[in-house]
Amino acid sequence: MFGLFDPLYFIILAPGLLLSLYATWRTKSTFKKYSEVGSQKRMTGAQAATIMLERNGIRNVRIEHSDGWLSDHYDPREKTLRLSNDVYSSNSLSAIGVACHEAGHAMQDAQNYGMLSLRSALVPATNFGSMFSYIFFMVGFIIQPLIYVGIALFTVCVVFSLITLPVEWDASRRAKIGMDEAGMLSPDESRHASKVLNAAFLTYLAAAVTSLLTLLYFLIRSGLLGGDE
Repeated sequence: MFGLFDPLYFIILAPGLLLSLYATWRTKSTFKKYSEVGSQKRMTGAQAATIMLERNGIRNVRIEHSDGWLSDHYDPREKTLRLSNDVYSSNSLSAIGVACHEAGHAMQDAQNYGMLSLRSALVPATNFGSMFSYIFFMVGFIIQPLIYVGIALFTVCVVFSLITLPVEWDASRRAKIGMDEAGMLSPDESRHASKVLNAAFLTYLAAAVTSLLTLLYFLIRSGLLGGDE
């Protein structure tokens, strides 16, 4: 038995699934709460990101509007920071926190932050692994060696999720420092904006835990950690 048809899958993955549900709820509720609180200086997310970049001498990064809810991200290949509807033109504490976080990624790129470079290099292999690892694993019950190919592919996904943790934490650290040094927010506002970033980090932590538990499941079902083959 495998995956959704296997009770062992739910037993092993339960902590990760519960943490993921909590992290998603916490992120959405915290963002929503502080998206309704405007900053005293009425600064928008796009303006906050611009200040972060300019104060760090970064002038080759574009800031663009993007569709989707919390679709905010920094694209190191195109040197573009894309901010969602709820961040780009909003002057809320949530918008400023998220925008500065993404600007933190641009700062990492400009300063050749090693973990960001490593994560970017792993993207193609991670995309391939996330698409095909389960297929190789399932077919491996018929053609044994393919189980180990599936495990190897998924291990890349696990490494990617683990590397993501310091990358995201560092971007938030840069954002918090940048907001304070630029005087964008009052001390109380800065503390609330930081809550948004801390809640968002939980989603990356949950993803890492879930990927580790999934790998554990693979290893048990393959027989490499006991159990049956």
